[in-house]
Amino acid sequence: MASAALATARWWAKVPIIARIAVIYAAGRLVTFGFLALAASLSGPASRFGADASIGSFIVGWDAQWYWLVAWEGYPQTLPLNEAGQVAENAWAFMPVYAYAAQVIGTPFGSWGAGALLISLVAGFFACVMLHRLLRGRIGSSAALWSVAFFAWGPLAALFQVGYAETLFVLLLLICLDLVARRRFGWLYLVIPVMAFTRPGILAFSLYLALYGILRWLNRRRDPLPAREIVHIVALGLLAAATGFLWQVIAGAVTGDPGAYLATELSWRRNWGIGASTFIPFDGWVQAAQFWFSQWGMPGWLGIVALVLIVLAMGLALFTPQVQRLGADLRLWSASYLLYLLAVFFPQSSTFRLLLPLTPLVGALAVPRSRLYRLAVLAACLLGQWVWIFHMYALGNTYWQVP
Repeated sequence: MASAALATARWWAKVPIIARIAVIYAAGRLVTFGFLALAASLSGPASRFGADASIGSFIVGWDAQWYWLVAWEGYPQTLPLNEAGQVAENAWAFMPVYAYAAQVIGTPFGSWGAGALLISLVAGFFACVMLHRLLRGRIGSSAALWSVAFFAWGPLAALFQVGYAETLFVLLLLICLDLVARRRFGWLYLVIPVMAFTRPGILAFSLYLALYGILRWLNRRRDPLPAREIVHIVALGLLAAATGFLWQVIAGAVTGDPGAYLATELSWRRNWGIGASTFIPFDGWVQAAQFWFSQWGMPGWLGIVALVLIVLAMGLALFTPQVQRLGADLRLWSASYLLYLLAVFFPQSSTFRLLLPLTPLVGALAVPRSRLYRLAVLAACLLGQWVWIFHMYALGNTYWQVP
């Protein structure tokens, strides 16, 4: 048996990396398909998807409905209002790239959902390829391959098979991070605008480029910083910032309301009983800390204490030896995106999904070489995946079960 296992390991080592990634990814999709099928069978009358739920209904469920609406009806020229005269939920909260791309790709199949599924599946595979490419020089090819497995089989792996824009965004993000690492700045002028209109988050990349530029400047004696690279870093940072705010400008121009986009985003926050009328950076987390702890029967001040501890823990995590192995640039991206979430997000049931752009950090989980440890992490990924699918799709009927 030991010799057979050794022979299998030697054979696997000879398989081209792209093929190994494909096998890992395909196996992961089969597992996720099984989980989704089981969730559909467990869906009952109280679920959002009903007793006759199917994998097809999951694909176009939740936020996928908004992307479908964008593809078929476009964006409203007049903002819808609720009974109180406040801006109600509407399509301006969702970027156009994924919605329209799914429409184009799904046309031959006569189904927007088919196009959305194909984009998520294909983008997920190439995101795995890019993740390995980004990490292999930092933690080794074997650890990078385990990182791919954790990503492809992880708690959020259902996003590879439903109509959400996250996997496409992560693919574009990993391409951008790899281009920066390889200093192929020219291609970023093409990728950044596409990423900006796929889903929110490009402002975090602008901050990342600013911090990256500062780091390169401080290390310029050990790592020369040519003038052309300075120009690229500054120009690309400004491009990312401009495209990050451009959607707000477009929404304002079309609707005639300069605050249309922010009012739309705040409309979702009101569903949680938070009567926010204006956007204040970082205020969402403070409100949420008090809101959630009051829901759990605890004083709001304790939520603030917990928030401070969480922020400190996130900051300290970026200085652990495993994360440091990933390189200063990936740590800067992680810090930038975490700061962005702290500034703009109201934490609720979608929080885990919004952490997907932190995918490069999965490499830190693969650094320890113990096979038993890595198998335990993989098992935890599968358990987390099932728990997420079960609550978001099989149940999916309360305020904390929205993916």
